[in-house]
Amino acid sequence: MPKNENLFSSWRGWRRRVTSRLVHRGWRAVQRAGAVTAERPGPYRFGRIGVGTRLAFPQGTLFGEPWIELGEHCVIGEQVTLTAGMMPGVDLGPDPVLRIGNGVVLGRGSHVIASVPVEFGDDVFCGPYVYVTSDNHSYDDPEQPIGRQWPRSAPVHIGPGSWLGAGAVILPGARLGRNVVVAAGAVVRGEVPDHAVVAGAPARIIRRWAPEEGWQPPLRTPAPVPIPEDMTVEQLLALAELEREQERAGEQARQRGQAGERGLEEAREVDLEREPGAGAS
Repeated sequence: MPKNENLFSSWRGWRRRVTSRLVHRGWRAVQRAGAVTAERPGPYRFGRIGVGTRLAFPQGTLFGEPWIELGEHCVIGEQVTLTAGMMPGVDLGPDPVLRIGNGVVLGRGSHVIASVPVEFGDDVFCGPYVYVTSDNHSYDDPEQPIGRQWPRSAPVHIGPGSWLGAGAVILPGARLGRNVVVAAGAVVRGEVPDHAVVAGAPARIIRRWAPEEGWQPPLRTPAPVPIPEDMTVEQLLALAELEREQERAGEQARQRGQAGERGLEEAREVDLEREPGAGAS
């Protein structure tokens, strides 16, 4: 390839790399500027935004904000929809309709639709694309399009400490207890007791915790060892490096062992060759 073509190709590659860096840097700046917090609510007027709560940019559909209350230290992911009422511009009265407790996490692309009270307890964690609604289409009239018929509505309550897996659907009237696990893709309606695991569509209880017996059926794996609260970042990094060194030492020991076995095998073959009559027919 001629020298000038090499230079032109290198310049084009450099230009693409610089452009990529600039695009990503600019998008991060846009995300920071577009995030919604109590100090920077943007165009939205929520009934309450607690300290430390952040709605990532870009937001999903948001309306009825005066009837939405967000607790403290919540993490609301990108493209999350939060709505109060059937449509924007409706007066819903003096009381909040959608209440989200402290420390709640709503994963990317999740939807929470509330025309009657929907409440999240503290420390509820939701994976991406979770759907929680107080409204469901009705189809009583066979002559009318289903989308034009008035929906059935019922309050929803999600107990504190619960975990909703990716793609879970919580239907009108659902009441989840404390520390409930909803498996990914489950469709939940009705009552779910405290400390239960539900899965399926419709969801059913597959595991429960009892004070006398523990988890039934028993968990298949041991509980993970938690990180001590007083451990610093530097100590964690040092521990990780120590584990890597131990893994390297173990790998070297295995390699030495394999090399020793190969050496013994080669020595046996040499001895066999030296024996009188070895290899004779």
